[in-house]
Amino acid sequence: MRDSDKEATVLLVDDEPDLLTVYELWVSERCSVRTASDGQEALDAVDDAVDVVFLDRRMPGMSGDEVLHEIRARGYDPQVAMLTAVDPATDIVDMPFDDYLTKPVSQAELGSVIEVLLQRAEYDDYSQELFALSSKRAALEASPDVDHHSSAEYRKLTERMEDLREQVDETLDGLMEHDNTTVFKEI
Repeated sequence: MRDSDKEATVLLVDDEPDLLTVYELWVSERCSVRTASDGQEALDAVDDAVDVVFLDRRMPGMSGDEVLHEIRARGYDPQVAMLTAVDPATDIVDMPFDDYLTKPVSQAELGSVIEVLLQRAEYDDYSQELFALSSKRAALEASPDVDHHSSAEYRKLTERMEDLREQVDETLDGLMEHDNTTVFKEI
């Protein structure tokens, strides 16, 4: 889970040096940036600190598709956006990425995608914690040994669940607003 006070770390992967430089300039205004110009460099640069990866699909040696699968195989779970000149086809259906951008892209578009991907990651973290707390609450409520009406711990758990529900709802509303805006732009 990304600490909301920590600057996000973005890994940019592209074999075109000029594009990589431009993307780095754009993204470095809001994030910590790592760059890689091929698949092996990307795999060397990715670790648990990377929050978002922008990954080109067509690169010499190891393709972006192969890099993506290897990132996931190594157990890393950053948000991944394919950033490529390759128009999407049905082969993307089973690929484990989070967004797909076709070049050319603008600075505003890259920034917007970073924000959305970070929100999605937070939503996942919030919802996982909410499910875990729900299970704990259900177990406490089923236990004859716990007076959940007067327990301070039970009240604390319930308050945290309410806070998480609000965060999940707010994040989901923001994501849906972005997705609806994107859909309407495309129509």
